[in-house]
Amino acid sequence: MDERRMIRISKYLARHLRHDPQRIGITLDANGWVPVDVLLRAAATHGFPITPAELWQVVEGNDKRRYVLEDGRIRASQGHSVPVELGLPTVEPPEVLYHGTVGRFLAAIRREGLRRMSRQHVHLSPDRETATRVGARRGVPVILTVGAAAMHRDGRPFWLSANGVWLTDHVPPAFLRFPD
Repeated sequence: MDERRMIRISKYLARHLRHDPQRIGITLDANGWVPVDVLLRAAATHGFPITPAELWQVVEGNDKRRYVLEDGRIRASQGHSVPVELGLPTVEPPEVLYHGTVGRFLAAIRREGLRRMSRQHVHLSPDRETATRVGARRGVPVILTVGAAAMHRDGRPFWLSANGVWLTDHVPPAFLRFPD
């Protein structure tokens, strides 16, 4: 499969497994799973046929490991705007995590911290490189350092998604370090 097709399928999956499953008539279970055959049938019915081999290649070939296949089911690893319970255990985070953003959001972040906005969690990166790639999607990246261990000691929960993205409910401004 060529790169363009892989990207189109990945974006299609993101839309329907994270944000708008009802658009193609699928229902995610409480944990975000849908049977693969149901997804493939719905995609074909709605004009976007995906073969099982293509689906497998997108799941296995995606460097961000956005999707999980298990027991004939598929789900997005994180990033849902529809309510799902990923069933992830709370875990102790490293001393610091990182968040990539752009300059136009800094004033609001300084006032309110990092909020989940339309998603279920705030997404944090384990390293500056990943945060830089995330921030660069919207412009010139600005990397914030999150005092994750201090947040954890303060009683704030963290979860680690299947693809290595750290999740939390909110990062108050007191736990953020901004670049000079």
